[in-house]
Amino acid sequence: MSKIVQALYDDDHALIEAVKKVRENGNHIAEVYTPFPVHGLDKAMGLKDSRLAIAAFIYGAIGLSFAIWMMNYMMIQDWPQNFGGKPNFSYAENMPSFVPIMFELTVFFAAHLMVLTFYMRSKIWPFQKAHNPDPRTTSHLFALQVDAGGNEEELTSFLKDTGAVELKVVDKN
Repeated sequence: MSKIVQALYDDDHALIEAVKKVRENGNHIAEVYTPFPVHGLDKAMGLKDSRLAIAAFIYGAIGLSFAIWMMNYMMIQDWPQNFGGKPNFSYAENMPSFVPIMFELTVFFAAHLMVLTFYMRSKIWPFQKAHNPDPRTTSHLFALQVDAGGNEEELTSFLKDTGAVELKVVDKN
């Protein structure tokens, strides 16, 4: 059974410095838990940039396409109506009045599909138990989990030197 060394820090700057030292030492960081977003932590961990912005653009384009199709079908082809003398023979003649609907459906699709993508990507499902290793990481402590790789004693002394206030060795789930 492999082990994970969990180091708890009480300062975000100490956490970032510890992450840098752990990576320089060649150890694998399993996970980091923080009570709030820490600026620069993703760069210190060596994480790639997120592709969620590309997904948001694609979802917005899907929403815009759906809005154009829906308005063309409902207002031009299926049941054209004369509202205040506006022409109803083509989509292009009515497009200025359709701009708010196009904007709203673009935002609607992007926002709702992004939430679903975030849940799927983060593996957050309904009725799922929290995977938080220590409840104190939701209020005031920062947890750094490092794969031990068989040398728990050496790694715990190394992490103690980085400023950890508490250390635990736990089984990897």
